[in-house]
Amino acid sequence: MALLLAVGGFAERAAASAWATFALPESFSVEQGAGFVMNYHTSHFALHHRGRLREGETVLVHGAAGGVGTAAIQIARSSGARTIAVVSSDAKGEIARRAGADDVIRSDGEWLAAVRELTEGRGVDLVYDPVGGERFADSVRALAPEGRLLVIGFTEGQIPTVAVNRLLLKNVAVVGVGWGAFVFDKPALVAEIAADRQRMASQGFVDPVVGATYPLAEGAEALRDLEHRRATGKLVLRVDS
Repeated sequence: MALLLAVGGFAERAAASAWATFALPESFSVEQGAGFVMNYHTSHFALHHRGRLREGETVLVHGAAGGVGTAAIQIARSSGARTIAVVSSDAKGEIARRAGADDVIRSDGEWLAAVRELTEGRGVDLVYDPVGGERFADSVRALAPEGRLLVIGFTEGQIPTVAVNRLLLKNVAVVGVGWGAFVFDKPALVAEIAADRQRMASQGFVDPVVGATYPLAEGAEALRDLEHRRATGKLVLRVDS
């Protein structure tokens, strides 16, 4: 398995740096290996390095049926955290449960009220947000005192803003997660994350959720499915020899 193929990854042959290449866990399929490194490194870096996740905390995961969402659920659970998954459909809810979510709520309902009910009004310690958009303001409201909102991406398309008075009132933080740019020149950190990730795999804590698998020639269709948010789990391109 390898990561950081900035270009050239959709190919029959590719080159990766030795420090960014890792052994495939024995229990994984090749497809799971293809969907493992990037998503799980991102989620581990986000939750532990940037989010300072502690055992016993509660993590809310937006986009919880996607590749990074399912990875975040499993990384959080392997660290002793409770996970609440936010999804847009019942089918995606099943994917989140398969990934190990403790609770699942729908994004098209009163999800903030559901979070407050599940946490007895306290809120969550971390929000893992690869979605952004209109729900961002309520994600800040969902935080418990001293909670952290992790900004992973903006799949909804809209880059949100934050009313900083809300950060002041509850002593909460909005934390950027720029994993790729940060670790390019930090192979020691990559190795540290990889070792912990391999431990989680060997102990059965992580099991990558593979969604659709496409032949290499249909790579454009895979990208369209991502663009239109039809994907669940990790989409994989397969090169048949």
